[in-house]
Amino acid sequence: MIFGLKAKLIAVAVAVSAAFGAGWLVKGKFEDSKDLAALQAQNALAAEIREGQAQISKQVEQRLSELRANERIIDRGIIREIEKPVYRNVCVPPDSDAFRLLRDLASGQAPGKPDDEMPAGATDAD
Repeated sequence: MIFGLKAKLIAVAVAVSAAFGAGWLVKGKFEDSKDLAALQAQNALAAEIREGQAQISKQVEQRLSELRANERIIDRGIIREIEKPVYRNVCVPPDSDAFRLLRDLASGQAPGKPDDEMPAGATDAD
């Protein structure tokens, strides 16, 4: 009878161990399937994003090629002014009307009439 009780205990222990192991395997497969579904969803979203970026990239490339064509046309229309030495190092004498005019403009005053000009209604005394 003791032998039969030990056999029953061993059988119960084996059955409990088998049930625990089977549950463990089933839970692992369930978790793996959830992880796989999440991974597939992430990959699908990443592919969708890449497709959208590829379309945007194509549009940008098309627009840039159009702009490059326009840029060539614009570049042909640019006129360049060459600086000549005559425009540099010009001295204005300090007693000239031009110097007085520049001084008045720099100080923010309205430029007056030059000293050698006569007012509009004045007549010559000679």
